[in-house]
Amino acid sequence: MKRREYITPDITPLIDIVFLLLIFFLVSSVFKKEEIELQIDLPYVKGKTIEQKTKTLTISLKDKKIFIKKKLITIPIEKALLIYPKDSIVYVYIDKKTSYENILPLLNTINKLGFQNLNLMGIKGDD
Repeated sequence: MKRREYITPDITPLIDIVFLLLIFFLVSSVFKKEEIELQIDLPYVKGKTIEQKTKTLTISLKDKKIFIKKKLITIPIEKALLIYPKDSIVYVYIDKKTSYENILPLLNTINKLGFQNLNLMGIKGDD
């Protein structure tokens, strides 16, 4: 009785072909160029610049002190905010160390007075 011999294919040429194909695709491919080189021809528009008439109000809360437009407020905040229009964009700058116990009453007061556009901002560094 004859013994069966197992024939295994030689994969060395296959590996060579795979590497050659890999090198071919790497050399022939075009990589994405910088988006700066993309030229767009935008139309030229003649006209006037429209002045935006939005009113902004900045409130800062730092070390349990309230500042409106960088001025320290010594009167109650309700009275200080009554002179500003209700459609103003309100930016509330909050110090990193300020606790929620100080922030929430201020935000509630701003809400009760009817200001709708409220933005919470963080104070960078020692501003």
